[in-house]
Parts: sequence; C-alpha cells; structure tokens
Amino acid sequence: MTTSHPARPSVTAVRARVAADVVGREREIDLVLAAVAAGRNLLLEGPPGTSKTTLLHAITGTWGIPLMFVEGNADLTPARLIGHHNPARVLREDYSADNFVDGPLLTAMRTGGFLYVEELNRAPDDTLNTLLTAMADRRITVPRVGTIAAEDTFRVVASMNPFDNVGTTRLSTSVHDRLCRISLTYQDEQAEHEIVRRRAGMAAHLPAEVLAALHFDAVQLTRATRRHDDIRQGSSVRGAIDLALVGAELLAMRGIVTEGPPGARAVPEEPERLAYAETVFDATAVALSGRIHLDDTLGATAENVLRSIWTDHFVLGPSLAEPG
Repeated sequence: MTTSHPARPSVTAVRARVAADVVGREREIDLVLAAVAAGRNLLLEGPPGTSKTTLLHAITGTWGIPLMFVEGNADLTPARLIGHHNPARVLREDYSADNFVDGPLLTAMRTGGFLYVEELNRAPDDTLNTLLTAMADRRITVPRVGTIAAEDTFRVVASMNPFDNVGTTRLSTSVHDRLCRISLTYQDEQAEHEIVRRRAGMAAHLPAEVLAALHFDAVQLTRATRRHDDIRQGSSVRGAIDLALVGAELLAMRGIVTEGPPGARAVPEEPERLAYAETVFDATAVALSGRIHLDDTLGATAENVLRSIWTDHFVLGPSLAEPG
C-alpha cells in the first residue's frame, strides 16, 4: 500500500495558516492535518456548526487545491457523483471521452482536490460502493471514457451527525474500515464569543458597548439551548451569529439604541432595558426556533421553550446575581 503526501507548503506552514482562520480548534487542526498529510481519507463526526467545512476550506485554500462539496442524500447516485455524457453532444457525435462531463468525484480526482461528502450516512449503498472504489484503488474506470487515476492530494472527507437518525442508514464496516475518524464537539464558550465577534461584525449604527452586550447575549442564549431538558438537539454557533445580526438590525429599526458617545451604557435603563430584552427575544425566535429539535413527547412549541430560556437569562439570571 502506497502513501501519498500533499505537495508544499509544508504541514507545519499549513497548520499556522489554518489556525489563523479557524477559532478554537487547535487539537482538531492537528488531527485533520495529520490524517490528510498521511494520505488518509477521513470521517468528521459531529453536530452541524462545529467548523468542519471552515476547517476544510482553510486547509484546501492554503494548499491551493479544490474542495468539491456534495450533500449525501437519496439523490446522490453514482452517476451524479462520477459524471455523465453530454446528451446533446452524444446525439451529434456518439459517446466519447470528449463529451463526458466530470462529476465532483472525478473532478476531485483529476485536480487532486478534496471530495467533501456531507452527511455520508444518507447516501445510497451503491454510491458508497463507488466511493469505496475511489478510496481503495485511487482510480475509477468509466465506460467509453477510460480509467481516471487520482492525483496525490486527492482525499475523500465525509461528515456525519451522530445526533440525527432520521433518514439515515448505518454505515457498513467496509466503509468505516476505509476512513479515519475524528469526533468534533461544540467549541468552548470563549471560542464561540470570538466566532460571533468575527462573523457578526461591527454594526455602525450601534454603540460598541451595546453590540458587545448583544453578542454576549446571543452566545449565552444559544449555548443554553444545548443544556435545556426539553431540547433534543440545540443550536450551533451559527444560530448565535444570526441572532446577533438580526438583533442588531431590530434594535436600530426600533430606535431602541442609537449611536451614542463613548462610554454609553452597555444595557439601557428601564424601560429601554425591557425593550432591548424583548427585541433580543424576537431575534432569538427568528434565529433559533428552526435550529432546535424538541423532545418528541413535548407538547410545547419551539417559541415556548425559547421564551423559558430567555426568561432564565434576562429575568432569573440577573436577579440571582444581585446581593441578597
């Protein structure tokens, strides 16, 4: 068995560049880079919003190779993965290698890119068998086209959400045997605050102190969805980013906070404080209600559960922190 290695820049140089783009993933960066540099294919197992795609974009961007993205579902047939002959040209010219249109697998193989299959356990079995051939032999034979051999940097990287079992299938041992596996969990609180700060940006129409408070509330409310007893799966940091972005627009639209002098209060006094908190709840409902998955036996709505989380944060939390 041969082992291929990515071309320069070196893994050490890549690691430094990737770490500058990806927040709170130092260990995972090391593990992913070590696996792909060793010529291995990889399964990233973790919930959505844990920087899997961001990490792969940073690695492939630094190496200067393509990242081909496909979504694992029932429509991902071997033909869609490999490619097809152009029907119009076939009618004029008959079948030939010249009128074959490469699919994402062949494109990744020819260019030495990464094929990223999101939600691998939703793909049909015959598609998985095609991937197995590409991973094991590093070549694919296509009728009327020939044999396509993969460039050295070609890798198959797949993801899987361990908390989602709707419409999924159990991967065979032969698939697992071809993949190294790395488990990813949510980033810690400090990392998520930094992600929201970077991704939600600065709203020119809000004082910096108010924006900082909004970012803080967005992260705390989002993280609370992962601890709530009635929620089977909470929101990722993407929900916090959207909450901060929507909340900033709502605050400005409603005139609750406007541009103020340096040193403006982070949270307005009553009644402005109540208006601020209610606006944050509206942003929470928009950003998080579709991202949380409630317990199947629960009769409440997502908005009801989010209101209870909001109450814990804005009403019970501050009162518990007061002396006496």
